Amino acid sequence: MDRRKERLWGALLLVLLTVIWGSSFVVIREAVAGFPPSLLVFLRFLVAAAVFLPWLRDGRGVALAGLELGFWLVVGYGTQAVGLVHTTAGRSAFITSLSVVLVPVFAGLLGRRVPPLVWLGALLAFIGVGLLTFEGGPPNVGDLWTLLTALSYAIFILRLEDYARTLGARRLTVAQILGVLLWSGVWAGLEHPPIEAVPWPAVLYLGLVATGLATWLISLGQSRVSAAQAAVIYALEPVWAALFARLFLGEALGLQGALGAGLVLLAILISQLGSEG
Repeated sequence: MDRRKERLWGALLLVLLTVIWGSSFVVIREAVAGFPPSLLVFLRFLVAAAVFLPWLRDGRGVALAGLELGFWLVVGYGTQAVGLVHTTAGRSAFITSLSVVLVPVFAGLLGRRVPPLVWLGALLAFIGVGLLTFEGGPPNVGDLWTLLTALSYAIFILRLEDYARTLGARRLTVAQILGVLLWSGVWAGLEHPPIEAVPWPAVLYLGLVATGLATWLISLGQSRVSAAQAAVIYALEPVWAALFARLFLGEALGLQGALGAGLVLLAILISQLGSEG
């Protein structure tokens, strides 16, 4: 396979990945309507751990990475699930995507040079989320929880970059899965939520497809395309989420919300162009 076909194949795999990620917002939104978010996150990663069981022997020496990365991830997955109890799947997806803009901004606050385009992207993202969340009223508590999701994912990405210098991709994957499993177990244990009817279709989809298959796709796809190209493709995630929310939940963005969502996407693209400059 020549290089051009490899890049095309990698791009198609990453587009499929964004479809899966986008669909997960709808699945989580439906599941948390009648099931504790803490148990949903725990069971999701229990299934994912079973998928990656052959890799778990590579888990030695990743305890510190697992504890830290798992913490930021469980904060992200947890606040996203809690937020989806109160806000729409489409709004959640666009607010979550702010993490792409926050990463270079946080890097700048830590002393790295931040190009002007990145700051422009941050400003557009702020305006876009304002338009998106103020549509039909002030921000709700779900929007605020989801802002925490974007913050925690941004911190996770920055810390992941540091650990990636010393740990391979397989060991990092094991560290994240085991870390999230541990912290979500602590969360569920502290809450003592009642265990009633488990939404197994949602749990299995999130564990096998949105976590297991997604991890495989991201590994294959990003081995064939550049990080900059991948980041642009990832901007499709909230678009798919909004589409699935429209088809399966009847959610629809009004004119103001659509304008806000468009500004968030533009901000992501601009910030990626700026960070590569």
